[in-house]
Amino acid sequence: MTKITMLLIVLILSIFNLVNCEYQYETKLFKVPLDHFGYQRNESFNIRYLVNDSFWDIGSGPIFFYTGNEGQIETFAQHTGFMWDIASSYRAKLVFAEHRYYGHSMPFGNKSLDNEHVGYLTAAQALADYADLINYLQGDRLKPKYPVIAFGGSYGGMLSAYFRMKYPHLVTGAIAASAPVHMYPNMVPCEVFHRIVTSSFKIVNQKCVDNIRSSWSELRTFLGSQNNSDWLKNNWNLCAPTKNSTDVQSLVDYLQSMFETLAMVNYPFQSDFLMPLPAQPVRVACQYLSEKLNGTQLFAAIGKVVQVYANYTGKTDCVNYKNTDYGNLDASGWDYQACTEMIMPMCTTGVDDMFEASPWNFTKYAEDCHKKYNVYPRPEAARIEYGGDRIKAASNIVFSNGLLDPWAGGGILNSISSTVTAVVIIDAAHHLDLMAANAQDPESVKMARNIHRQNIDKWLREFRDEQSKRH
Repeated sequence: MTKITMLLIVLILSIFNLVNCEYQYETKLFKVPLDHFGYQRNESFNIRYLVNDSFWDIGSGPIFFYTGNEGQIETFAQHTGFMWDIASSYRAKLVFAEHRYYGHSMPFGNKSLDNEHVGYLTAAQALADYADLINYLQGDRLKPKYPVIAFGGSYGGMLSAYFRMKYPHLVTGAIAASAPVHMYPNMVPCEVFHRIVTSSFKIVNQKCVDNIRSSWSELRTFLGSQNNSDWLKNNWNLCAPTKNSTDVQSLVDYLQSMFETLAMVNYPFQSDFLMPLPAQPVRVACQYLSEKLNGTQLFAAIGKVVQVYANYTGKTDCVNYKNTDYGNLDASGWDYQACTEMIMPMCTTGVDDMFEASPWNFTKYAEDCHKKYNVYPRPEAARIEYGGDRIKAASNIVFSNGLLDPWAGGGILNSISSTVTAVVIIDAAHHLDLMAANAQDPESVKMARNIHRQNIDKWLREFRDEQSKRH
């Protein structure tokens, strides 16, 4: 084989890898106790973790550890490109740990989410899993050999921050992206999430917001007729018509979730993080709603948005508006967590946002949770467990938030101390800074990533200085 042929093969493989953006890792299993905090249950089960140590300096290289959140871990590994982008320069080992009760880390197999088995699904149990895994990766040493930097986005960002807070002897520092650690009861206004969703659409076009706001009442009136229901089914390519008020509510809920998701993943490039979507999906949606519409014209325009959201690839047979799955994430367990400790009040006013007015009603919320899971929420539990907005004793955490992200309303937007700092990214959506570098990234995201690297440099330096003092 000639050198030219070899170079061509290398070039083709490089292009192939760039196009596919497939990261390489080994899938491993790690045994953890079912219950870390009691001594009556002695069962154990395996959580999965993904490893890439091709860049790693086994002598002193750091461990970059992703604190897995609500979904199968492969999705987070594929969409946390920042860790992969910087691993070689830090000679780091990459580890992505799967959260218990998600993906294949099921303690009771396909019965894990049954009411009698789901009780060991908590953030604290997951963090204890990660702590045991870190201890194992360190070789069960009394004094850690490798500095550990935790990374996470969204709920995973909350976990990375909490991991550093709860286990500072195991975790050197944490990058917590889009982590709504203030979204608990009585900490931020319940309408803040939907105000930011609305703002993301308003930035594109005020008429877009006006059309969406007026569509709710028009849609409910329109669907009062069976003929209209059939028209909507055909025009929107729904899997089933709306036959009763329950179906209409399901469709309304689906549409609201659609607008929320478009705002959340309003990335400057095409992405399939939650589902396949075009670049700047809010702008794409608003191009159909840029002038005042009503009646079937309005519904036809919204139908085009539905197709962008539900069938961007053109491979979906019909729009299943009754499906409550979390897109590409297998996040079925999250509803239980939201019914126990992760209580994040949401409401809409219909005035400061583009949705129907819907007040927060904790009593109804709690009763609904009890009907589903036979549990009642503990609204203060997470704030008491993890500190809420009283975390001045913490250190070595960066909280980053993009102001286009609705979850930023529950994020930390001001630095708390010299070692618990906030990075505010003006024109970024949900944890964009943790994604792989892209030519379409705004300058603010590039700056945020540089700040992350500066903090990682500082934390690694401090770890090694401390190590040298011990020797």
